Amino acid sequence: MKKIIETERLYLRELIMEDIQDLSKVLSDPESMQYYAEPFNQEKVEQWIQWSINNYKKYTHGLWAVILKDGEKFIGDCGITMQEIENEVVPEIGYHIIKDYWNKGYATEAAIACKDYAFNVLKYPKIFSYTTLENISSQKVAEKIGMQTYKIFKKNGERQIAQVICNK
Repeated sequence: MKKIIETERLYLRELIMEDIQDLSKVLSDPESMQYYAEPFNQEKVEQWIQWSINNYKKYTHGLWAVILKDGEKFIGDCGITMQEIENEVVPEIGYHIIKDYWNKGYATEAAIACKDYAFNVLKYPKIFSYTTLENISSQKVAEKIGMQTYKIFKKNGERQIAQVICNK
């Protein structure tokens, strides 16, 4: 398994099919997935991992497994995917952390590492994040890594907020 990024407490590595059970702990949890149409069943989690694997091949990045170094514990995913924001395809940082690990700064730590990777390795001039207007905790993570509101837009019939940061 290829380690992509390392931080003080975490490392990010490529997702593999063997991660289905661990990733299901966040993607199948109703509270964690309250801003999605519905929590994912096992088949959807498998498709999510396959989508990430395809992204690694197509873009050299995608969502990665977030591993807590202490105990080698799988705690979620975080990474950079190409997303459409009003007819513009842009690099977006996304994250899903298992509920037991919320409010410990892991999403922010992983997102900062992904932002640095996007700018320093992938050479993107800007990086985005977006979520539903109601998902305040994800917006706060984006703000903590320096993002500012870019625009409010509709996607999948819901109002979304996009945030952005430019490479200095």
